[in-house]
Amino acid sequence: MRRGWKILIGAFAGLIVLLALNAVATSRETKPAETTVAGGRLLDLTGGTLQVVDRGPRDAEPIVLIHCFTCAIDWWNKMMPMLERRHRVVAMDLLGHGGSEKPTSGYSIESQADLVAEALDRLGVRNADVVGHSLGGSVAVALAEQSPQLVETLTIIDEPSTPDQGNLGLGATLTLTPLVGEGLWRVKPDFSVRDGLEVAFAPGFDVPDAFVEDVKRMTYSAYDGSAGAFDDYLDAHSLAERARETEKPLLVIMGAEEQIVDDPRGVLDAYRQAAPGARTALIEGVGHSPNVEAPERTASLVLDFAMQDSLQNRNAVRPRP
Repeated sequence: MRRGWKILIGAFAGLIVLLALNAVATSRETKPAETTVAGGRLLDLTGGTLQVVDRGPRDAEPIVLIHCFTCAIDWWNKMMPMLERRHRVVAMDLLGHGGSEKPTSGYSIESQADLVAEALDRLGVRNADVVGHSLGGSVAVALAEQSPQLVETLTIIDEPSTPDQGNLGLGATLTLTPLVGEGLWRVKPDFSVRDGLEVAFAPGFDVPDAFVEDVKRMTYSAYDGSAGAFDDYLDAHSLAERARETEKPLLVIMGAEEQIVDDPRGVLDAYRQAAPGARTALIEGVGHSPNVEAPERTASLVLDFAMQDSLQNRNAVRPRP
């Protein structure tokens, strides 16, 4: 009996050692930038290399698209054709995502916003209507905080104002648990990635294969660092309050069939209370990703918001008769 316990304890200790060694190796993994989408180009910036796409007329009012956690430029594919008819549309992969570089660090929301600002400066983009989906909403608000001259309006799609208003689910919790998370990351099959992504949509939505590949392109450092950065940013100050303090016109869009945000209607109420004057929209029949699930409706909201702000600006400077 004692010998059996010794074998069991030894096996357990060996497993812990293997998990620890794997965690060290996994946390050191990096990947260089690469072009992964048609028309993508790489910008070598101070904090890393980002992949960007730049479409539409160059002299038109710019719209900047910033994707969600574990996502990439291709999450905007169905919306971009509608936006680029009359706007210059810039979409980019955040550091650690899509085709952008994946270092071991640099994933704070503030650092991501600095990189976005440098990319927009390189492209000659100012006074943009900036649209952020989920994690991208935090980056968009941080961009307005740190580089207000680059932002004309803010649109936040399905991001709670505080971390306690949402939950990524048990699977994500396990993958973000020390030692266990790195082990699960190392052996993740496609079906488990797909299962994890299902919460980003309304129940029954068919997750595209391309989105599974977006997750698989990430390193664990990018995955873990980006998730932690989201909580750190919202713990310090709610997103609604941060957005209000930028004094930028604000639109908040939520999907009614959310599986990540606990109470989408309550979240919209929280934004309206914290940021009086904010416009809000609830899209029925879709979940956490209206830009994918209802691209025409979402694009229409973004375009209408940009047009209304443009009209208000023109009226504000129109000379009196």
